[in-house]
Amino acid sequence: MSETPAKRHEPGRYELRIWGHLDDRWADWFEGVTVTHESEGTTILSGLVIDQAALHGLLDKVRDLGVTLISVQAIDDTEG
Repeated sequence: MSETPAKRHEPGRYELRIWGHLDDRWADWFEGVTVTHESEGTTILSGLVIDQAALHGLLDKVRDLGVTLISVQAIDDTEG
């Protein structure tokens, strides 16, 4: 892993993909995270996460819903 430990604690954009279409009423519960329904039957939760503790909090919410987490991806905003 090429990142320095300090880099992992800076805010970053993340996408979490879950199985199924999450009902729109859950969008407010995810506090500032965009909920996007994909045509293949998944939902993407995307947004800025301030640190690793906040990322784990987001993952806890996904777990608490009882939905299947497919992937978690850090998004590099510098890519064009």
